[in-house]
Amino acid sequence: MEQYVIKGGIPLVGEVEIGGAKNAALAILAAAIMTNETVLVDNLPDVKDINVLLNAMTEIGARVERLDRHTAKINGALIGDFSVEYESIKRIRASYYLLGALLGKYKRAQVPLPGGCDIGTRPIDQHLKGFRALGAEVKIEHGFIIAEAARLRGSHIYLDVVSVGATINIMMAASMADGNTVIENAAKEPHVVDVANFLNSMGANIKGAGTDVIRIRGVESLHKTEYSIIPDQIEAGTFMFAAAVTKGDVTVKNVIPKHLEATTAKLLEIGCEIKELDDAVRVVCSKGLKSTNVKTLPYPGFPTDMQPQITVALALAKGTSMVTESIFENRFKYVDELARMGADIRVKGNTAFIDGVGRYTGAQICTPDLRAGAALVIAGLAAEGLTIIDDIHFIERGYERFEEKLQSLGAQMEKISSDRELQKFKFKVG
Repeated sequence: MEQYVIKGGIPLVGEVEIGGAKNAALAILAAAIMTNETVLVDNLPDVKDINVLLNAMTEIGARVERLDRHTAKINGALIGDFSVEYESIKRIRASYYLLGALLGKYKRAQVPLPGGCDIGTRPIDQHLKGFRALGAEVKIEHGFIIAEAARLRGSHIYLDVVSVGATINIMMAASMADGNTVIENAAKEPHVVDVANFLNSMGANIKGAGTDVIRIRGVESLHKTEYSIIPDQIEAGTFMFAAAVTKGDVTVKNVIPKHLEATTAKLLEIGCEIKELDDAVRVVCSKGLKSTNVKTLPYPGFPTDMQPQITVALALAKGTSMVTESIFENRFKYVDELARMGADIRVKGNTAFIDGVGRYTGAQICTPDLRAGAALVIAGLAAEGLTIIDDIHFIERGYERFEEKLQSLGAQMEKISSDRELQKFKFKVG
């Protein structure tokens, strides 16, 4: 079993390059099968979730050619199987994007109910509501979502809750429906806009992405395109908080600063200095961190995927802070692990009450999910002594070469898989 081992207490200094957005890439790869022509997608992150999805697409008949770690050609002309196998995709939540893609193009799809991290209830009722509004018959049988339609017809769809997944899935299916579709109360996240831009580059007619009303005029067919994925705002934010927690000086490159505004605002509040460039953000933390309150909200609010990272920072800040989680109810499972490192956090309902402590101390801790795992790595980088992190496969679902990028900033950490390697690391770092 692979682990991270970290000798903390060293400020991170230097530059780090951010990869493509995992959440955008998963939806865009699914949408790439909606044409019979070959699509080229680059700036793909080389992470487990992406590789799982590409394998699942291959198994239903799509032709996938990996040109390099970050570039793939996809051709969906020979897809003959509209049923995605459970074993091939149970590990990732984004399996459901194949529903919208297959339903839009072929008017039928059978996809397993999604998996992914256990961070709380993530219902798919808004997805199914949208498909039914477009004229599909949808049912759940034997763990699969089955959707079929003789034809799809444009419709006016109001989402009861803001849902990124439902917005994207409905957008894909509606792109090849007859007539016009309006999605109200749509999600406004950058990856929603990226998927809309990708579909438009294939000939779709989508307007309003990035606002709460998206208008789609269905087209008969889509065509080939070449497309580059936007940078990953969550990976970028993770390194920004790593700079804050370690009292470092890190320039995060290949980003869109506009997408990071909520993260940047909170870093300024807690005492960091921020310098924004055209495609980079520099974070300097030369003083002690200050307390603040934060509530997760849909974009452009503070992202739920950044909640564990800011909690790790606030647990070292002077004073008392509150973090309220309004998206997922199980997102504080990492708090017990952080307490093992000395954090003083009490969780009541969906709010964490945090009394800042002067330091973390190293411990052996366990990763409960993707983003919490990355946050615990950050805590380990700030801690006195040695931290060992188990279950790092969660982290590798969404962060490419995480330990290598941190090492390039001066972190003393390694990925290990044996006690011998652990002893070797201890000897090396003293």
